[in-house]
Amino acid sequence: MTDPAPHPHATADEVKAAYDDPKLANVLYHDWEAGTYDEKWSISYDERCISYASDVFTAVAGEDGQPYSHAMELGSGTGFFLLNLMQGGVAKKGSVTDLSPGMVQVALRNAENLGLDVDGRVADAERIPYEDNTFDLVVGHAVLHHIPDVRQAFGEVLRVLKPGGRFVFAGEPTKVGDRYARRLGQLTWYLTTNVTKLPVLSGWRRPQSELDESSRAAALEAVVDIHTFDPSELEAMARGAGAQDVRAVTEEFSAALAGWPIRTFEAAVPQEKLTVRWRLFAYRLWLRLSALDKLVLAKVLPRELFYNVMITGTKRPS
Repeated sequence: MTDPAPHPHATADEVKAAYDDPKLANVLYHDWEAGTYDEKWSISYDERCISYASDVFTAVAGEDGQPYSHAMELGSGTGFFLLNLMQGGVAKKGSVTDLSPGMVQVALRNAENLGLDVDGRVADAERIPYEDNTFDLVVGHAVLHHIPDVRQAFGEVLRVLKPGGRFVFAGEPTKVGDRYARRLGQLTWYLTTNVTKLPVLSGWRRPQSELDESSRAAALEAVVDIHTFDPSELEAMARGAGAQDVRAVTEEFSAALAGWPIRTFEAAVPQEKLTVRWRLFAYRLWLRLSALDKLVLAKVLPRELFYNVMITGTKRPS
């Protein structure tokens, strides 16, 4: 298909209008972020993110059924989850969908650069533009919390899945995790942008125009992030839509407590200040804390305390 044209940067009036229209907000925000999204979230399509995506998928869904013949990513963004799963051997053919034309454009370009068999469509998750019984697998990463009617989206996912097909959604914020993550991020942004006003640290300060644009993006982000989830309530929502074999798993507690301040700090300073040494430190710290979460804390803490929830289920066989 022809790459869709991305939406221009949002004006102040559009941002204001988006407060009353979450879907408009999602299009504006994600078109705005499309060109720099991979850099902002340290997304890559190499072994680091291939391993991450595959490990997350296996942690909730196991390895049975791999490779899936045809997988679709709902709210694909730049294609991070699906493209890395395909590279990891989880799926053979892919379809990317997103409400944002800009994100679909970038995802298709990423797929082409990787030599993957992927098509794409601009799509509303509440009205997925594919026929019944089309896909063997539907995946999504950090998408459900953007969708106004999550139960309807689950129903649409089950409709386009083949009988016995599976869905896997990951990277969704829990109610508790979102509270501490946002507060840590806001505190880090405030401290970094104010401390770098000191003359001795002026080289660490991004131009005010860039900081203002980040603040405008953050204003839209507050609109597009509609939901947080209790793991048990999310399971009930999927079952209510008709899914079977539903299971939710949570991850990242200590990793989130460190990760959110680190990511916010990285967004608040000039990119040239973030050396390879710094990026290796941040990545290795995240790996160590993620291991601590999985091997120790997940066994003793309630799952509701962790930042991310992922969920899987299947469509009833015909």
